[in-house]
Amino acid sequence: MKKKALLLIAHGSRRRASNDEIARLAERLRRKAGERYHCVRHAFLELAEPSIGDGIQQCVDAGAGEVYALPYFLAAGTHIVQDIPAEIAAKQKECPAVKIHLCGYLGQAGEPVADLLLQIAGKQAGG
Repeated sequence: MKKKALLLIAHGSRRRASNDEIARLAERLRRKAGERYHCVRHAFLELAEPSIGDGIQQCVDAGAGEVYALPYFLAAGTHIVQDIPAEIAAKQKECPAVKIHLCGYLGQAGEPVADLLLQIAGKQAGG
């Protein structure tokens, strides 16, 4: 059975604290994932490192035979529809023995996202 890796993909920011937040989220995912993924990493589309290609390579170097690329984006804009798939396709050509799966983006989760947003708003509203 091929080892599986999860790669959390975020936009990237000029603000280091924002990028550090993504790294902490990836670490929380790693702890919660348990044995489902051999490794969990993060990468950025632009403005920060590691790039998507470098993030995939980190997963491959860690022994992954399959990489699940998970975009941490809310809507199907140009980055989801064109940019991220293009980055993944380019890396797939470099690593044909590794299967790279593009997962759905966060906004596709529908009801759970709506529930989470109401929960967050409720904390601010005292309820």
